[in-house]
Amino acid sequence: MNQEFVALPLRRLADAALDRARRPGVRHAAVQVIRTRHGHLLLRNGSTTATADTERTALSVRVLTDRGHGFAATSELTAEAAATTAEHAWQVARACQPLGGGVVFADEPVHADALWCSAYQVNPFDVPEPERAAVLAGWSRDLLAAPHVSSVLAKLTAVQENRFYADLAGTTTTQQRVRVHPQVLAAGEHPRTGAVATLRSLGPPTARGWEYLGGTGWDWAGEIAAMPEHLAAKLAARPVRPGNYDLVLDASNLWLTVHETVGHATELDRALGHEMSYAGTTFATPELRGRLRYGSELMTVTADRTAPHGMATVGFDDEGVAAQSWPLIERGVLTGFQTDRSTAAAIGATRSTGCAFAESSSHVPLPRMPNVSLQPSPLPCNTQDLIAGVADGLYLAGSASWSIDSRRENFQFTAQRCHRIRAGRLAEPVSGAAYQSSTTDFWRSLAGLGDASTVTSFGADFCGKGRPAQAAAASHAVPSALFHGVSVLHVGGAT
Repeated sequence: MNQEFVALPLRRLADAALDRARRPGVRHAAVQVIRTRHGHLLLRNGSTTATADTERTALSVRVLTDRGHGFAATSELTAEAAATTAEHAWQVARACQPLGGGVVFADEPVHADALWCSAYQVNPFDVPEPERAAVLAGWSRDLLAAPHVSSVLAKLTAVQENRFYADLAGTTTTQQRVRVHPQVLAAGEHPRTGAVATLRSLGPPTARGWEYLGGTGWDWAGEIAAMPEHLAAKLAARPVRPGNYDLVLDASNLWLTVHETVGHATELDRALGHEMSYAGTTFATPELRGRLRYGSELMTVTADRTAPHGMATVGFDDEGVAAQSWPLIERGVLTGFQTDRSTAAAIGATRSTGCAFAESSSHVPLPRMPNVSLQPSPLPCNTQDLIAGVADGLYLAGSASWSIDSRRENFQFTAQRCHRIRAGRLAEPVSGAAYQSSTTDFWRSLAGLGDASTVTSFGADFCGKGRPAQAAAASHAVPSALFHGVSVLHVGGAT
């Protein structure tokens, strides 16, 4: 736990804010102090071109009355400023009362003096910047040694979040999360045809520390060594022929489809229309719970705020709700949603699933995606087994471009790498493959799953939502999977 953060007068700030908020008609009030540190490092062809290390700390207060909801924030961390901020939040709640429709919160047990810290070995901010840059420079040199690699971009993002929460019910939590995301992008040109292509590393963002770059949780040495060969294959690839194909999707590609077609589609605030003007709605609405055939019986998807090293993993959310896991889809049927305390109350749920999150203390918490994961086959089956069952199809790895409509129904995804499958074997590489479908048609075509040995946790570290827009991170542990008869288009150089 960051000692500078816990040394702040957090309890005194909370007491000052909550004492001011404790008024007749106030049903809930909470104070939150968030400190977020971002580190960025960018290298071009092994030379550092940009660095940044920023830190922001602020305090916010939420006040809920019978008929109004108020929020206010300040960057001044004094008891006087905290009390004034609570006064402003209460005034906002009062001003909103003529509009009616006050927010109702689902009940939650009190969690007093709770501490939680994410699992990591070495805080990346404890590693000197020259040492961080040296690792990226070494990867860049190894790639540039390949004759067809013309340029390399390498970057590292590191984030440390510290959060303190206290409310009138007596819950107080102090938490720390650390995550890192190294990325490498190699560009090349075919010596004979002049074709150009880029290839991005597959290594995902993760809630780990500096040890991740040394091989804990991902084989970076192995991936960097394999990238020149994959880039050469991409440079030599011929355009895919459009048609319907059986697809074997590697976990590095399928995670994004899960994120967009299941993760966002099962956010209850979206289903209730709260995101309609910005991030859209969803076809998966509350009255369809237990009735909607989302996918084949092979499809079971869980939401989880407790998964080790998950980027949405916490001890408690930003409304004081303890982390938990729950099903979203069971044997192909929609069974759950992602909620905070207000959306849970809106559908009569006994408690929230703990998805409230605010990017900073300047933002109001809203339901954000937990770690959403597709469960693997309980029977032995690796990726090669899935490929062996395909007579004529495509194998796709790595996420690239994507598009989806405002109701999360119709989509298109591309990949970093794509190969034909012929008679159960990987064949020649192809370029420009984009698969498209509707969400339920796609998941109903799910015909095979890899076992736990094929599962890898990928994810998004800057997923946007809300007005004003907020960024959040989430992981998706998924296996390789087989889908029958999916429409594939050629999209030129988009991949």
